This record gives sequence, C-alpha cells and structure tokens, in this order.
Amino acid sequence: MIDLAIEDDIARVVLNAPEKRNSLDLGALQELAAAYTEAEAAGVRALLLTGEGSVFCAGRDISAVDPATDDAEGYLTGTLLPLMQQMSSFPAPTFAAVQGACLGVGLGLTIATDVVYVAQDAKIGSPFAALGAILDSGGHALFTERLGAHRTLDLIYTGEMMSGTEAVTAGLFSRAVPAEELLPFTEERVAKAARGATQSFVASKRLVAQVRDERAGLWDSIASESAVQAALTATADYREGFKAFQEKRKPTFTGRD
Repeated sequence: MIDLAIEDDIARVVLNAPEKRNSLDLGALQELAAAYTEAEAAGVRALLLTGEGSVFCAGRDISAVDPATDDAEGYLTGTLLPLMQQMSSFPAPTFAAVQGACLGVGLGLTIATDVVYVAQDAKIGSPFAALGAILDSGGHALFTERLGAHRTLDLIYTGEMMSGTEAVTAGLFSRAVPAEELLPFTEERVAKAARGATQSFVASKRLVAQVRDERAGLWDSIASESAVQAALTATADYREGFKAFQEKRKPTFTGRD
C-alpha cells in the first residue's frame, strides 16, 4: 500500500490504500520504513509524503485487531517509534500534504515530517475517546507544547476535530490552503527545496530537532504513551471500544477495569 517514485532528486512516498482511508497496519509501517530507506539510499534532495484519495491517514488499521491479544506497545514502540525517528532524521528536507482526516498514527507521520501543509478543511484531532484508548504517536507532546494543557485535554475528552485552518492558527502545522490547491502548492515548494543548499538545510533541520526534543521530549513521550496504551489493552473499555469500531456501532463504556 506504500508507493515510492523517485524523479529529479525528489522522492514521492504515497499512502495508497484509499479504500481503508490509508490506515496503517504493521506491514504498512514496515513498507513505509523501507520506502524511506530506499529514498535515502538514492540520495534524493527532498521528499514528499502524501495520501491517495480524500483522506491523508485515518490512523492505525485496527480492522483485524483482536483487542484481547492486541500488542499495542509492540506496534507503537517496536515499529512506529523507530519509523518516526527514521523519518525525522531523513537527510534531506521532507514535506507532507495533508487532506481530509489526519488522526492517530497519521498525526505521528506529520510530527516526524519537517514541513506540513494542510487543506483548509482537513480534520485533525484525537478520535480515541471512542476507542477506550489514548492519543498516541507523539500527540500528547505536540498538542501540549502547541495548544496548552486545557485545549489538549478538551480535544481528547470530546474527540472533536480541528480544521486545517484552525490547526495552522494554533501552530500545529505550517500553512493551510484550499484543498484543490494543496498538492500543486506543496509540489512547488518541494521542487524549490530540491534545488536548494541541501547540506545547510539538513544542518538547520538537526538544530531544530535538538531544540524540539529538549522542549517537548518527543521520543520519551511516545515511549510513555506506548506503555500506557499497553496497560489500557487489559481494560474492558478498550476491548469494547475496539469491538464497537469493528462492528460500526457506538461503544458502551463502563469507566471501570
């Protein structure tokens, strides 16, 4: 489901499973890591990450997950965290064009990307209120740093979404543009970066990453989220949330273990 094309010193990585809203299972994360490895080996000077269809990424693919045996920590810490670190340290400028929903793991992919442009009507947030799980993929660090504690917990408790415009105004991403202009807008800037002084860009990228990790503790936060997510898999609400999602019904939570 991950497509890679390399042309003119630019790698284009596409999440290509629009029939399931580009949600990512373990195999897809491994494919994505392999695509970044191949792009790095090719020596590209810029990378563009996109999602095919009307949605960038709806998060983790849990359609076939059994909540009774779910290894959430293995998925998050064993595969997602190394992938995000690989994406974040990619030795060239990276860009993402985000349309539609950007949730959960999809949000994590944007956290690990240098520059993120979003459609004005994109949907950003934490859908985990309906799953009996927690916001993961670095969302706690990003939201708390940019939005503050009150707004972060408001989004988590309510499950409400921010538009792309609201997310940019709050400082989550770089720019919001009309949906129909998003891809050409992003491609133009990717091409410009690919013609630029790549080594100086990478030097700045490393300095920004150093400051960011010192302020937000991003990688430590993801590891902590993963441990909490693993503990929640033992709760009745977690199992109910997953089953309700798979059965396309509203969950009935008890709020107890």
